[in-house]
Amino acid sequence: MKTAVYCSASNRLQDEYLRIGDIVGERLAEMGDSLVYGGATGGLMTRVSESFRRHLPNDTDARLIGVVPVHIARSERKSMICDDLYLVENMSQRKQMMRTLADRYVCLPGSYGTLDEMMDVIASGTVGEHRKPLYILNYNGFYDSLKSLIGQMKTLDFIPESENYKPVFADSIDELFLLLTNN
Repeated sequence: MKTAVYCSASNRLQDEYLRIGDIVGERLAEMGDSLVYGGATGGLMTRVSESFRRHLPNDTDARLIGVVPVHIARSERKSMICDDLYLVENMSQRKQMMRTLADRYVCLPGSYGTLDEMMDVIASGTVGEHRKPLYILNYNGFYDSLKSLIGQMKTLDFIPESENYKPVFADSIDELFLLLTNN
């Protein structure tokens, strides 16, 4: 199974958010999943990828797969620990490749880029381009406002009652991995 993780690359995050990356990376490695991520350094991206790499069993086929745009690579923020690193021209190609490579998606706390990746997965799933599940970690209510916005869009009929693609929210890391293990 290949799990794409979308998350922040900010180096200004509080320690409790950085620890999320450590735990998620470790638990994905223990599950035997391959990790598909943005291939850059900084913030949660570094923490998830380095923890994943550290905790990979020696006898696994799991891989650390990065997808990084050339402008990020040129700024010397390209990860050097990937098993496979794909260089793409821009962020749109990165989203497309990550969506294609992964079997499922996990969204951790993040900013504009994370939201862009999340919405790309949701929108493409809504129009039937894929049926791969998206799990959103709503750690400490980080995405409560998004959940509220989705509720408002449903109430006002911007999202149909028979919604055909729904992201799944998890309020804790344990709940997230229970969902990943059972689906």
